[in-house]
Amino acid sequence: MTIEVTPEQLVVERRNPAARRRHWEQKYRFSLLVTDGLAAVLAAFLIHAAFDRWAVALVLPPTWIVTMLVHRSYDRKALGVGAEEYRRVLRGAVALPALAAGYYLVAHDPGLLHDMLMATIPVAALAVPGRYALRRRLHRRWARGRDQSTTLLVGPSHGIQELVAVLRRGGEQELDIAGVCLSDPRNRSEIRKLGLPVLGGVGDMENVVRALGIGTVVALPVPESDASVLRRMSWTAAVQGVEFLLAPVLTDVTASRLAIRPTNGVPLVRIQAPNLAPAARLPKELLDRSLAALLLAFLALPMMAIALIVRLDSSGPTLFRQQRVGRYGDHFTMLKFRTMRPDSENLRAELEHLNENSDGLLFKVKEDPRITRFGSFLRRSSLDELPQLLNVVKGHMSLVGPRPPLPEEVEEYTPEVKRRLLVKPGLTGLWQVSGRSDLPWDEAVRLDLGYVDNWSLGLDLTILARTGSAVVRGTGAY
Repeated sequence: MTIEVTPEQLVVERRNPAARRRHWEQKYRFSLLVTDGLAAVLAAFLIHAAFDRWAVALVLPPTWIVTMLVHRSYDRKALGVGAEEYRRVLRGAVALPALAAGYYLVAHDPGLLHDMLMATIPVAALAVPGRYALRRRLHRRWARGRDQSTTLLVGPSHGIQELVAVLRRGGEQELDIAGVCLSDPRNRSEIRKLGLPVLGGVGDMENVVRALGIGTVVALPVPESDASVLRRMSWTAAVQGVEFLLAPVLTDVTASRLAIRPTNGVPLVRIQAPNLAPAARLPKELLDRSLAALLLAFLALPMMAIALIVRLDSSGPTLFRQQRVGRYGDHFTMLKFRTMRPDSENLRAELEHLNENSDGLLFKVKEDPRITRFGSFLRRSSLDELPQLLNVVKGHMSLVGPRPPLPEEVEEYTPEVKRRLLVKPGLTGLWQVSGRSDLPWDEAVRLDLGYVDNWSLGLDLTILARTGSAVVRGTGAY
C-alpha cells in the first residue's frame, strides 16, 4: 500500500505552498480587525467623554491591534472556535496595562497611563461581544453549507464511526464530510449506515482528493500500519495543497488539555490531568451559591404560585424529596416540585416494561400515567427542578454538573462510571442541553465523564447559556 509522489508534484508544491487557502479566513480576519478597531475607538471615546482627553483616541486603537497580534488572536487555529478566541482577547486585555506602563517609563505621561488603564475593561467588554457576533454569523453560514471545507476521512471503520458521532454532536462545523477512504474496506457497510459514501481504500486517497476537490483530509491512526503510511498521506495532502489533520485516539478531550511536548525530536502529545482541586473549584463554588441565592430571591413569588397549584391540582405534599448521591458518594435529599401521584414509587414495577432507557440504569417512561396534570407541564418546562436551587445554596449540588444519581444506580456503577462522583451533581449539565431523557445510557455517561475530565468555569458558563434554549425546546423532558 504505497502513495506515489512524483517530482512534478513536488515542483507544484514548491510553487504554490498556500494552495487552496480558505477564502473565508481572509474575510474573517479582516472582519476581526475592523471589529477590534471599532471596539478600541469606542472605548477611547468613552474615556475621552469621562476625562476629556484626546490622546487615548490616537494611541489605544493601534495598541489594541498590536496586542491582539502579539497574543495571536488572528491565528488560524483560533478562528471561529469561541472559547480559545475569547481567552486570547482577555489575555490581551490583561497585557494592555503592562504596555501602558512601559510607555509611561519612556514618555512620562501619567495622564495617558491613567487613560489606558481605564480603557482596558471597556475595550475588552466591546471586543468580546463583537467577536461572538462574528462567530455566530460564521456558524450560521456553516449551517447553510457555506464557507465549509470539503473533507475526506481516512482510516479504520471503527475509529471513523466514533469520530463522525462526535463531530455530528457538535452542531455547526467547518468540515463538510464528502466521503471516507477505509483501511478496512470489508466494513464499508458500517460506514454507509452513517450516510457517508466509501470512496476507496487508503491507497486511493490521492485520486479522491484530486477528483472531488477535497480541502481537508482527516486521518485516523491505522492499527495494522506503521507510521510511514501516515507520513506518506501527509506528503500527498501537502502536494495537493489541502489541510492534513490527524485525529487523536481520545475524542473527548478539550484542546486546552492538549499540548505538544518535543522529546528527542519526537512530538509527543501531553494530556493534562483534570484540575479538580478545591482551590481550582473555589470560583465555581462562589458562583454557584451566589447565583442560586439571587435566583431564589428573584423567583420566590413564582415558586410560591407553583407550590400552591401543585397542592390544588392533586393530593400530596408540594415538594418531592428523594435521596440522591452527591460528590464522593455522599448522600443528600434532593428537592423537586411534586409531579406524580403520592403512590408513584409503588407503581414503578408495573411500568418497568415501558422504560425508555432499558439499555442502562435510568428509568424514564413517556406519557407516564403516574404524572399529574400540572406535573406534566412542570416537567416539560423544567420548572419542577427549581427547588434544587436550595440544594445548590446548601452546597449539595452545583448549577452545572452530572445528573444526580439514585443510590441503587450508583451500586451498579463500574469503576469508570464512578468518576461521575468526583464533582457535585448539577441542576443542569451536558446531559440536559444534549437531549436529557432521549439520550441512551452510554451517551449520558460519556457526556458526564467528558464534563468531569474537561471541566472549566468557561464550560459551565457555556452550558448555562445553552440551558435556556434546551428548556424551551423541551427535548427529552418527560
